Amino acid sequence: MRSVPARAVLRSSVGVLALTAAASAQAQETAAEAPVLLEAIRVESDPLGRPLNDLGTGIVVLSGDDLKQRDEATLGDTLDGVPGIATDSFGGGASRPVIRGQTAPRVKVLSDGSGLLDASEVSPDHQIPVEPLLLDGIEILRGPSALLYGGGAIGGAVNLLDTKIPSEVPENGVEGAVDLRAGRGDGELSGAGGLTFGVGRIAIRLEGALRDLDDYRTPFYTPPSHEEHGHDDHGHDDHDDHGHDDHGHDDHDDHDHDEEHEEAEGFDRLPGSWNRSQTGTVGASLVGDDGYVGLAYTERRAQYGLPGHSHDYEDCHPHGAHLHCGTHEEHGPDDHDEDHGDEHEHDHAHGVPEVDLVSRRLDLRSDWADPFAGVERLRIRGGYTDYRHDEIEDGVISTTFRNEGYDLRTELAHQPVAGLRGIVGFQFQDNDFSATGVESFIPQTNTRNGAVFVLEEIRFGDLRFEGAVRQEWQRTTAQGGPSRSHAPFSVSLASHWEFVPEYIASLTVARSQRAPHVQELYADGVHLATNTYEIGNSDLDEETAHSIELGLRKTGGPLTFAAGAYYYDYDGYIYARTLDQHEDFRLVEYDQRDAAFTGIEGSTSYRFAPFLSGTLFGDYVMAEFADGSNLPRIPAARLGARVDVEQGRWTAGLEYYRVFDQNQVASFETETPGYDMVNLTVAYDIDVGRTQSQVYLRATNLLDETALNHSSFIKDLAPLRGRHVSIGLSTRF
Repeated sequence: MRSVPARAVLRSSVGVLALTAAASAQAQETAAEAPVLLEAIRVESDPLGRPLNDLGTGIVVLSGDDLKQRDEATLGDTLDGVPGIATDSFGGGASRPVIRGQTAPRVKVLSDGSGLLDASEVSPDHQIPVEPLLLDGIEILRGPSALLYGGGAIGGAVNLLDTKIPSEVPENGVEGAVDLRAGRGDGELSGAGGLTFGVGRIAIRLEGALRDLDDYRTPFYTPPSHEEHGHDDHGHDDHDDHGHDDHGHDDHDDHDHDEEHEEAEGFDRLPGSWNRSQTGTVGASLVGDDGYVGLAYTERRAQYGLPGHSHDYEDCHPHGAHLHCGTHEEHGPDDHDEDHGDEHEHDHAHGVPEVDLVSRRLDLRSDWADPFAGVERLRIRGGYTDYRHDEIEDGVISTTFRNEGYDLRTELAHQPVAGLRGIVGFQFQDNDFSATGVESFIPQTNTRNGAVFVLEEIRFGDLRFEGAVRQEWQRTTAQGGPSRSHAPFSVSLASHWEFVPEYIASLTVARSQRAPHVQELYADGVHLATNTYEIGNSDLDEETAHSIELGLRKTGGPLTFAAGAYYYDYDGYIYARTLDQHEDFRLVEYDQRDAAFTGIEGSTSYRFAPFLSGTLFGDYVMAEFADGSNLPRIPAARLGARVDVEQGRWTAGLEYYRVFDQNQVASFETETPGYDMVNLTVAYDIDVGRTQSQVYLRATNLLDETALNHSSFIKDLAPLRGRHVSIGLSTRF
């Protein structure tokens, strides 16, 4: 629920800020981020701690002003636009990163190397419980670079960096940060602050954040009706062509969109796109001459709406391989539209369900240099999570999702042996998951996963070779279902060649395996967010991907670039096969089928003058099954350009990119029109003593385009946000 005093404080603070701000924003704003060209950046998720330009083109690092200015309320929206990265947005409260066409459970989100345990892998309407305002950096690992983090990262990994556990005592005794922001278009008022101080060898960290966003505005849009698009327009066979995260579709009821939306100044309000969150952390560490060990406790509470959530088919159930929806006519589209505004402080749209989430997490981190003979570095990461969220309709809890468990990871970097540098690591994860209520489509389950992994590299002049292997053992059990054991094995080989100064070519080949997720093994019930009745398959085997990736980078001089091309050949790709359909509701069963992903991504920048530079960027991915049919919700191709200007304390960036039509669609989904996106950012730096501040203005979707996200399960019901302007202040001291 909204905290009125907190909102008032935020409003007052940002109001003062607005009086002093001339303009704002970010020279390296959205889709054209090119942090792969910053050589000095150390990659924390790399066990050997190598600089960014020592690694492949599949790694991107966002940090500093670039990250703060592109910050959004959800992780997926924050990363959307980085070449090769999209989002499967579900309104304003939930979104997951889509890396090279794939998302959860093939994309793993990490907290400084330790796995997050939430419910986001199960459904696109489940939020990743992370506050981007409190992050110091985000590392995106794509391709073989994510191999060491397990089968759940077969499509990629996102490593979140923060200072909740200090690694050193502040040099001047205390240091901190404050971030404030207000936005027009969704009524955003956000604030975050953190303070680190030292007492002898003890460093203590306190931090917190508040967000308050109303339903956002979109240009007028009427989704295509059921009759307009049908289901067999594309001539595919009767398969859903989905992975675990790919079990919904984009065909929806032809509700009168104009009646459901609140009109204001030529805009619609998207009901259920509001988002509120509160996050607090207390951490402490013991810092020595050669390392540190520390703990942190974080509690996050969030409440957000679920746009497009329909109960029209909640009584559908299978009879063998067929659907029975005999009671469907008894439930009209307005049966769940009673106004419970009196019970809801936000007074949002009638009948829109909402999520009430609480995540409690304890983190352990430790790093020590030369802890004992033969070991160069010892690194430990661990986390315990107690996660719960309730889905509430008309003031009543309809479904509760819980996930409780822990993750422990240890890495030992050995001293060089015969020219080899490397690490040996161990990881163990145990978690219990349950869903109770209307959408209890997954039984109570337990998953235990143990792993051992090795990474080694050797250099010969301008040539560098590296190899990595990871062996996992996973056992899953379910209440009322059979136990299953899998042993995924992954291996990669890579070479990097600086054939002339500042030019680096790379080649990586890998074989990666993923064990089936509990949803794929044991699902049995209605999943309303994706309009499906899901049936698991306990006979599923490991999913295997054979991949090859080529990269080319130039790291210095006025011209810099980074580009990569990749090909993934999947044996036994796990997807949800459609058995039957009633109107827009489908009966699906998890199965396996060969598939392939092919794509390119990159950016190139040229500095025309000390104050002026330009960047071109883009990405494209194609995903097909062995018979040539398409996989669903694959992001459309993007191509764009950006101009950055720096003059004294001022920086500015103007960006344009085109998201093309997506007409390579799967069965049961429709084509998505393209759109043009124009963004502008302007920023002014203010330094007073040890305090460094930046005032910035950020304007997105300046053309006020109607933008539909092809990767979203509710693309036709939830267009992306229209024109939006925000003003912010970021201060470090």
